Amino acid sequence: MKRYGLVFIDLDETLLDFYQAEKQALRLAFGQFGLEYSERAALEYEEINAGVWRRLELGELDQATLKVERFRLLFDRMRADADPAAFSAAYLQELGKGVFLLPGAEETCAYLGGKYTLVVVTNGIKDVQRSRIGRSPLATYFSDLVISEEAGSSKPSPAIFEHACARLGFHDKDRMIMVGDSLSSDIRGGVNFGIDTCWFNPGSKANDSGLRPTYEIRALSELRTIL
Repeated sequence: MKRYGLVFIDLDETLLDFYQAEKQALRLAFGQFGLEYSERAALEYEEINAGVWRRLELGELDQATLKVERFRLLFDRMRADADPAAFSAAYLQELGKGVFLLPGAEETCAYLGGKYTLVVVTNGIKDVQRSRIGRSPLATYFSDLVISEEAGSSKPSPAIFEHACARLGFHDKDRMIMVGDSLSSDIRGGVNFGIDTCWFNPGSKANDSGLRPTYEIRALSELRTIL
């Protein structure tokens, strides 16, 4: 078994259920603004949000623009009269309270944190991500939390990993691995940085990305066979 020293791990849909937190925050923010919440609106937002995050990964927009643009697009589609910037602030406040652990997350972090330098690398908004981790039982297991908004770069850019390594003073790429659910950000990011990768794929999705992760797992508990 290869000896790793530094484990980078993604947050959303790897350790925390982002979609559950997202729906809760959206429903509560809709109520605050007198808007009618529906599953259709939630699905439309999910589609729009995925699109703007892809644009962020490609470097086509920055995070400040993303925060408001997704709601501008949603309200245009809904023909709703609401201020996207004000709604975004309310939504983000509620999102920061949404902590729903995925199966095996706490046990896995306890195990990894006891053996390795365990670092979260997340494409996210700093106040939201720090709030969610702070409210979760996971914070104690992490040596560091690297958030794209603070780092000034996002996965899959190698710059966010370079930023993390500089903070940690750890530079041996042969002893690093990136674990995450997203081929486009986590796995491509690890590949771009030149380190091993582990694709967390609980839904057994097809991989048509052209990327070849070093490992692939269906459950977080399987990390014990690798690490």
